[in-house]
Amino acid sequence: MARQRKLSPQAETLLVTLLDASSKWLHGYELSQRTGLKSGTLYPILIRLSEIGLLDSQWEESNIAGRPPRHIYRITRKGAAVAHELQASSAKSQTRRRAAGAI
Repeated sequence: MARQRKLSPQAETLLVTLLDASSKWLHGYELSQRTGLKSGTLYPILIRLSEIGLLDSQWEESNIAGRPPRHIYRITRKGAAVAHELQASSAKSQTRRRAAGAI
């Protein structure tokens, strides 16, 4: 059985951002703007998440002459399940921190 690596905080941010966009296809540039991730961080994460089945990716032809096609991405059902788990875990951690601060 293959060992599942823990996602980096950047990958978690990306998944939650894509979850918020529901099933909408997004370009890497738009994802960079929404997450604040630089391209050198973003694109390797997009590739890795696509390879493990958390994202769908496809090429989109441009409507503008001379512009090359570009990749677009959206979250898969498996990716959405992981993102929901991350959100629930984050909410529990925040609740514990608040409770610890109240003592």
